[in-house]
Amino acid sequence: RSALVLCLCLSACATPMADRSDPRDPYENVNRKGFFVNQGVDQVLVKPVAKGYSNYLPEFIQNTVGNFFGNLADVWTAVNNFLQAKPREGLQDTGRVAVNTVLGIGGLADVATKLGLPKHQEDFGQTLGVWGVKPGPYVMLPVFGPSTMRDTFAKPLDLYADPVNQVSNTRVEYSLRATRLVDDRARLLPTTDMIEKVALDPYQFVRDAHFQQREARILDAQLEQ
Repeated sequence: RSALVLCLCLSACATPMADRSDPRDPYENVNRKGFFVNQGVDQVLVKPVAKGYSNYLPEFIQNTVGNFFGNLADVWTAVNNFLQAKPREGLQDTGRVAVNTVLGIGGLADVATKLGLPKHQEDFGQTLGVWGVKPGPYVMLPVFGPSTMRDTFAKPLDLYADPVNQVSNTRVEYSLRATRLVDDRARLLPTTDMIEKVALDPYQFVRDAHFQQREARILDAQLEQ
């Protein structure tokens, strides 16, 4: 996985295309091709499974699955909040993991939110942004989707810190990864359906939305310091 990200970084360092429609996206020609490949794989493989998951699996089971993976994500979120010099948020995330793991039966129930511990979403790319690292050029990653050069270099550490990596049984590990992928995709169905209906240029829409979201999260983190 790290090698895949590294290869993409090296390919993205090639000569930028001459016609730069957006200065943040100097490799737009390559990125657009990657975007449509990702879309093709999604339409053929991932989206149909996600729609079946969303339509036929009882809502309480979907919530349970989401809670379980959300609890795993809170571990790395806590670390990044501490790295961003936000001890209050870091302690809240640590408390969430403890409460949901014990009282929520391994994270299957989100007890922490009901007790007033808010959920955050942080990764190492955001941490680098808070430290002052600029996003750099826009990059469309295979499978992972929209990113920037900064977030692409941060991705291997995010992947390494994933608690699922600690699962020793390969079958269980890949089953967990597949389930999380489908659950995440199912939650994005309303958004992606809207994009397909209203966006004249889905690629540009996704790119601009990604920059706005990442900038907003990093700005919020800087203001909270």
